[in-house]
Amino acid sequence: MEDNRAGFVGLGLMGKLMAANALAKGWHITGWNRSEEAVAGLQALGGAAADQVADLRNLPVIVFMLPDLPHIEEAAAELLECWKREPPAPNTVLLVMSSVSPTGVQDFGRRVLELSGGNARVVDAPVSGGTNGAADGTLAIMAGGDEPAFRRVEPLLRCMGTTVRHLGPLGTGSLAKACNQLVVGTTTAALAEAAELAERSGLAPAALFDVLQGGLAGSRVLDVVGPRLVSKDYTPTGPAKFMRKDLAFVLDAAGVVGAATPMAAAATDLYAELERQGLGDQDLAVVRQAVSNLSHRAAPAAEGTYAP
Repeated sequence: MEDNRAGFVGLGLMGKLMAANALAKGWHITGWNRSEEAVAGLQALGGAAADQVADLRNLPVIVFMLPDLPHIEEAAAELLECWKREPPAPNTVLLVMSSVSPTGVQDFGRRVLELSGGNARVVDAPVSGGTNGAADGTLAIMAGGDEPAFRRVEPLLRCMGTTVRHLGPLGTGSLAKACNQLVVGTTTAALAEAAELAERSGLAPAALFDVLQGGLAGSRVLDVVGPRLVSKDYTPTGPAKFMRKDLAFVLDAAGVVGAATPMAAAATDLYAELERQGLGDQDLAVVRQAVSNLSHRAAPAAEGTYAP
């Protein structure tokens, strides 16, 4: 009989929704989070609580959904010390579902393999789809890792996403997510610029986006983020500050293989400016406000009007 027990480390905006979907589909989830309130929420849904991450050491799968790899390494430190003294059962999987460095997760995987006596492997499986996708169980999940380890966690991943792809060895999932963020980050920034340019010229951004949706500029990013850009609704579905981190992974990966990424470089500068403006905790759509603030600095003597 399949062992459907899993630990879940990180019950934030995304993690709590992903864990809830796994519970609803028959997985026995034991969660850990810095905030007791988040763990209590999991327990209310039928999950269990761990006092510390090391308490999850005997589970066959342990999911990490924390902001970045350093947070994961810190949280996993006691767990790995336990495994160093007493290795886990064979085929144990640490499932990294955060957006992390492709090269960094490979280093982490080698360390986990060594400290676990070869019994535990890392699968990187970052997600795309935001809190709506996490709530609906419709995330796109990009996985990297050896084939047996991926197959071990695939049933759990399919509880959380409708598009689940094994892309290759460890690190390829994170590389795919970096590419995803390159497209999402630059497209959102371009739409923000378009909205600002249109509005300052007397053209309603809502009308502009409506016609763009029917042409080549139409995209899933426009469908999802466009309404928030139009209404200037920056209620966080995911903090904008993480985009700069993710774009840094693009630049790092590009440096390894010698790929030119001028769009990623420009977008990294823009999202760094967004953080300097103190907007990083708001939704990704707040890049429109960052662009607007820059526009005010460079405002011409008089604004033109191109629409009635």
